[in-house]
Amino acid sequence: MLSGMVGKSSPPSAAKLPATAHGRRTRAAIIDAAAQMMYQKGVAATSLDDILAASSTGKSQLYHYFKDRSELVKAVVERQTELVLAAQPTLTQIDSMDGVEQWAQAILANHNVPGGPFGCPLGSMAAELKNDPAYQPALAAAFGQWQSLLADGLIRMQDRGHLDPHEDPQRLAAAVLATLQGGMLMGRATMDITVLRDSLEMALDSIRRALRD
Repeated sequence: MLSGMVGKSSPPSAAKLPATAHGRRTRAAIIDAAAQMMYQKGVAATSLDDILAASSTGKSQLYHYFKDRSELVKAVVERQTELVLAAQPTLTQIDSMDGVEQWAQAILANHNVPGGPFGCPLGSMAAELKNDPAYQPALAAAFGQWQSLLADGLIRMQDRGHLDPHEDPQRLAAAVLATLQGGMLMGRATMDITVLRDSLEMALDSIRRALRD
C-alpha cells in the first residue's frame, strides 16, 4: 500500500494459481511474507530462509511454486502493485479536478499517521533493482498500470470538457506520478510530511494548468 504497510491482496492471475485451495494459500503466504520483508529490509538483504521462517513454509514448498528467487521477486512486484492500487480507491473515480484533489488528499491521509510518511514499496523496489534487466519489464508494467489508471481519469476529464483537449493524459499522468514518487522518497528520508504535501500540491498544479479556461 502507499502507506508502506503490507496486507492481504487479491490472488494471482488464474494461469498462475495452484490447483488446490491449500496450494493457493501457501503460495500467497510466501509472497506476502516476502513482500513484507523486502519492504522492510530491502530485496538483497532478504534471504529465502527469512521468507520461509516468516511464512512458516518449507524450501520444497517454495521451489514448488517458484522456480527461483527471481520468479518470487517478480511475484512480489505483482503483489505490491495490487496493494498500492488497492490503497487508492478514488483513483478510478477521477473525472474532475475535485476528484483529483480527493485522490491526493487520500494519499496524504495515508501517510499523515504515526510512523509516516512512508516510502512507496514499488518505488523502493525500482530503486534497488534498477540495474537488473530481469526485473525491468515487471517494474515498468507496474508503474504503467498505475499511470494508465490516472490517465484514464484525465481522459474522463477531457471528455467532460474539464481538461484541455490538446493535453496528453499519459504524459501528464507520468509527470504527476514522478512528482509523487519523489515526494514519498524525500518525505520518508526526512520523516517530514510537509515534503510529501508540497510535492502533491505541485503535482495538482500541473493538472490545474492543463484545465480549460
